[in-house]
This record gives sequence, C-alpha cells and structure tokens, in this order.
Amino acid sequence: MGFCLLWSLPSAAGIIPDSEAWERWRPAADTRAVEVDHSPWGQLLARYLVSDHPSGINRFDYAAVSAGDRELLDGYIDRLASLTISELTPAQQQAYWVNLYNALTVQLILDNPQATSIRQIKDGFFSIGPWGREIIEIEGVALTLNDIEHRILRPLYADARVHFAVNCASLGCPNLQPVPFTADNLEQLYEAGARSFVNHPRGAAIDGENLTLSSIFKWFKNDFGGSRSERLNWLAQFADGELAMALRGWQGRVRFEYDWDLNAP
Repeated sequence: MGFCLLWSLPSAAGIIPDSEAWERWRPAADTRAVEVDHSPWGQLLARYLVSDHPSGINRFDYAAVSAGDRELLDGYIDRLASLTISELTPAQQQAYWVNLYNALTVQLILDNPQATSIRQIKDGFFSIGPWGREIIEIEGVALTLNDIEHRILRPLYADARVHFAVNCASLGCPNLQPVPFTADNLEQLYEAGARSFVNHPRGAAIDGENLTLSSIFKWFKNDFGGSRSERLNWLAQFADGELAMALRGWQGRVRFEYDWDLNAP
C-alpha cells in the first residue's frame, strides 16, 4: 500500500482548515423530528460496499455502480439539498451532514473514474484535493466538503468520533459504515467506527519499540486532547486488551502514517 508519512505531506496547516464554527448551521434545541429518507443511500451501501474485505478495510466498488444507481445517488443528494435543515433535530442534522459528506465523496469519485486517489481530483495547480470546491447548495448557501467537516460537524457538535464517521474514499480513512447514519443509530455507529479504526493497524499499531498511529491523530490532535499523553489515553479507551494497556503507558517512539490510495476493492 502507498503509505505517506506525515512529514512527506504538506504541513498540517496546509491540509487541515481551522475548526471554526459556522453559526449559520448551529442546530436549535427545540426542533421536532421530521421524516428524512436515507434509504437510497442505504441501498447503495448494501450493493457496493465491501464490508468483509480481508484487509479489514471497507471498500466501495465504484467501478460496479450502474447508471441507474448513479441516478439514485444523484437523486438522493438532490433531495437532501432540498430539505430545510433548520427544521431537523440536532441529532437528525448531525446524521444528515455525515451522510451528505459521504455521499458527495462517492459522487466525486464516480465523476472522476480515472482517479486512483481522491487527492488527484484538484481545482488548480496548488490544490491538494477537492475539499475546498463548492460542491452543493443548501438553503441557498454554497458549501464545500471542508465546510461540512471543519465548520459544521467538528465545531458545532464537538465529538471527536466524527472523524470515524466521515469517509474520504481512502484506505487510510476510517471505514465507511455499511448503513446510513440516523438520529437513532448515531451513537452506535460513532462508537463502532472509533473502535474498529483504533483496533485496526492503520489506526494504531505497535511493532517492537515503535508505535504507528494514523495521521488523523496528529492533524486533529486538539480534538483528541492535544498533548501526547491525552491523545494516547483517548485512543486507549477504544482499544482492546493489550493495545489499550500499551497505549496508556507508552513511552517510546510515535510516528504517523496515512494511505491516500483509493478505497476500491
């Protein structure tokens, strides 16, 4: 696999926008649940997500998506864009943004079938990927993937487990979940996503005196506590058995890796 050490990438400041809340999208606490149909996204996940891959990484079979299912995806995204988000409960809104981010990412890959990495989808010479592209309009406001992740999900909901819910179509990314997020399963999927990632070698792996972590835990270090010990303790609460014990007492070297290759089968 094409692992990239963090130091071989542009600086984190060049990759990760600041987590600055976009108050326009802060959910009100007094809203009531309304019907939001995520079943088309569920159908696509059921047909094309390979969740039993021997690598332990969920893959999406982009090349197999039929013309009809591409229309299903486009229609689902269009219907999400037509909703009045402010009418949804906070939990519904959070699930909405996660599903929208993931569906838009799949749409981007389908629009660029030649890409072997999402970072190849650029908007200019200095672009590092498609995340800064205005890709959808919600309630008359143009949004980018960066807006959804770094100005809405991260700052407005303040739950580091969101990093294990949004998927960037890469092998180094936490798994795309096999079912859509909803207000009812949000907590369950957040928990499952965090545990599966931390306990997979691309999340945390120990080899002798070396601990290798996903670059996620460096790029977003403040989301996980900030200091080295705080981040390791955060990881340990989701790790199993010996890994949890090792993380809590780790005094050795730590390095960071991330694989940007496409998460295709």
